[in-house]
Amino acid sequence: MTPENEAAARYFSAITAALSGLEVFMRDDRSPLYRHGIVAKIVAEYIARLDKSFSCWRNRLGFMDTFRISRAESGFPVFQNLLELENDRRQADARLANIPLAGELREEMADFILRHKEFPEALQKSMAERLYLEDVKSENTFGPFTLAQTAKVSVNPKTARPYYLVHWASFDGSANLPLVYMVTVEDSSEAMVRQLVDSNGKLNDKVDIPLPVDGLLNPELAHRFDDFTEKNSAYTLSPATIAVNLDKDFEPLHPKQLRRVVLGPFYSAGITDNNSTVTEVLAKVRKPENAWLLTWTIQEVYSKGERPGRKGLFSSEKTTQEFFINTDDLEAARQGVSSYENHALIPHEAYQALYAAGEAQKIFAGYKVHILSNGQVISDV
Repeated sequence: MTPENEAAARYFSAITAALSGLEVFMRDDRSPLYRHGIVAKIVAEYIARLDKSFSCWRNRLGFMDTFRISRAESGFPVFQNLLELENDRRQADARLANIPLAGELREEMADFILRHKEFPEALQKSMAERLYLEDVKSENTFGPFTLAQTAKVSVNPKTARPYYLVHWASFDGSANLPLVYMVTVEDSSEAMVRQLVDSNGKLNDKVDIPLPVDGLLNPELAHRFDDFTEKNSAYTLSPATIAVNLDKDFEPLHPKQLRRVVLGPFYSAGITDNNSTVTEVLAKVRKPENAWLLTWTIQEVYSKGERPGRKGLFSSEKTTQEFFINTDDLEAARQGVSSYENHALIPHEAYQALYAAGEAQKIFAGYKVHILSNGQVISDV
């Protein structure tokens, strides 16, 4: 194995441990997201997709010499890796047809070792490629863009409109960061109100809705909504901008809350150099698999009220939302959000190293810190 591949192997071990720990945190009843059970569940699903992608990339390393990450910034793989993963998925069946089956390869490898008394590197690469292609055929990886799903449907008793919780995800190609979006949106379309709201102003229990539903539940707007989310998921767009654009572009849709979960940056000793202080301290951690730090940010913008629409003979205005931006908090105003939370997950050994070096308080200022220890997550340290 080349030094580059050794470094990549260490990186994969660290990021896999981090994502596993993050999934534990999301399912922990002490998690701040756990009280919003469906929100934590949605985020956990995308973490599982990321984990699947890393499993594929790890297998790919068995027959490819390079794997690039954003070492100085996000600590996540560069966008090109996701594009290659998508391309390999499309070509997987054709490529697999030209590679012997796994059982045949194992027999050939055993025979090669017996006859030549050396390791069959070429056959090993073929085996790695087969495992990779079989794995990458799955639709459960984290792609450049993941289309929206409707995860929940209910009715707002005050407005008598049905509302949906819709989520989607993207991997920002400029920042090299995974982004998860969730929006709660009311729908005033006459057809949907008639179909989903009963005479008592509640969800019509006679309508069977097999959740989750691919796309926006409203079929007349679903394709446009997919186009909108794909064009409005860049990290450079603030949550408020996305919410305002959604409110403006869809007359019958009324976004009440939009959340964005930004995963990263990720720090790994000897691999990333996105924070010199963190890198220096993590390098002193005894076990390489514990020498990492994963951060994420939860951003939220919500509507504080609704400005009624106006219809006239010559002009009309749609109902619009008044989104709350917390201008008393300079950072919230800069991010374009009502509120935000910074989180950090770190193994116990790495946290001890930062604490012993006197760096923990400075590094984690403004963060909610969660420590991973023996498969459990300890928060509020």
